[in-house]
Amino acid sequence: MSKSLPKIKSDEEAEELLSEDLTEYLTPENFKGNFSPVSFEFAPKDATISLRLSKDLLEAVKKASDKRAISYQKFIRESIERAIREIL
Repeated sequence: MSKSLPKIKSDEEAEELLSEDLTEYLTPENFKGNFSPVSFEFAPKDATISLRLSKDLLEAVKKASDKRAISYQKFIRESIERAIREIL
């Protein structure tokens, strides 16, 4: 049976959860649902690329990023990371 980590709404709830035995959240069947890979987003952005897109695609990217309340550049980086994780 899958066991998901609870939604934490306060520091007190986080402290309480951390005081428990978390082993069952780390089992192979529960791990993927409870944790995600660390993102490259934390790494310094020290390389630049130039990418040509159609106006329609760029507008769609900007609209999607607005729905997530992030910049379209970050949305593109996250999309690239997601694609790489699926392949690897």
